[in-house]
Amino acid sequence: MTTITAPDGPYVFPSFREPACSGRIEVPEGATAHVGLSYMLSDGYRELGMDVYVPSDRTQPAPCVIWIHGGAWLNGDRRYVPDIWPAGEPFGSLIRRGYAVATIDYRHSREAAFPAQLHDAKAAVRYLRHFAEELGIDPTRLAVWGESAGGHLAALVGLVGTRADLEGGVGVGGKDSAVSAVVDWYGVSDVAAMPSLVDSLPNDAMASNPGVTIEEPIDVMLAGAHDRAAAERDFSPVSHVSASAPPFLLVHGDADRLVPVEQSRQLHDRLRQAGASAALHIVPGADHVWIGAEFEPLVAEAIDFLDSVLR
Repeated sequence: MTTITAPDGPYVFPSFREPACSGRIEVPEGATAHVGLSYMLSDGYRELGMDVYVPSDRTQPAPCVIWIHGGAWLNGDRRYVPDIWPAGEPFGSLIRRGYAVATIDYRHSREAAFPAQLHDAKAAVRYLRHFAEELGIDPTRLAVWGESAGGHLAALVGLVGTRADLEGGVGVGGKDSAVSAVVDWYGVSDVAAMPSLVDSLPNDAMASNPGVTIEEPIDVMLAGAHDRAAAERDFSPVSHVSASAPPFLLVHGDADRLVPVEQSRQLHDRLRQAGASAALHIVPGADHVWIGAEFEPLVAEAIDFLDSVLR
């Protein structure tokens, strides 16, 4: 949910981006860029893009981290991160540590209801695996990392197996969509335990955005579901936990006003109970998009975790 943009006015609902807008991802130093790859073409929808950055000095195929942006499933773009984050991060740190990075778009919830977004993310994994040699990445070492709505989708990518209706048939077929590791930053894990977004916003949020009507993002995401209870189960990562899950790192602020920290606690506990590998870091005083937290140590922690799995 990347509409939070500044500590002194955190809830902003933009209707455009200024020409000099911060938060835009630049090509990291030391990276070779493959920009604007179209990984999913489907009649009636826009082409979905992917940008891939690969360490220029690699001597062998690089492990690749797939980045999934946030935005309440309603907005966001592969080219932008929350503009309170340090310029170029976390991508520059990944490149310096020898990782390739693939940032992906996915269909927003008003373009297509769930599970289209999961279909797209899984198609991105299959695309990277299919074109791994051409791109210079290692198809056996793929991880997924997302924040907020992207963290939720990253968790689903890691947990959902080959069930046809959740795997989808868009993009490259015939390849495995499994990943080796998941970093989930403050994502939703259980719809049934989620509070209302509107009720979670501070009183000054609506006062500073007159005329803005806020819909519950999960309601938009699941609009049109014939069986709402079944759709909520499919949408909730906790419903898909098994002992075969890849290693997870869940990181969540205990002052998060949009996605309660209990969401990550619940997924962590469910993973551990199933016998899967999972670590949980609760960040004291941190709100959504790491307002109130030091960003660099959180990036280093995530990359150290990836090293422990992929190296």
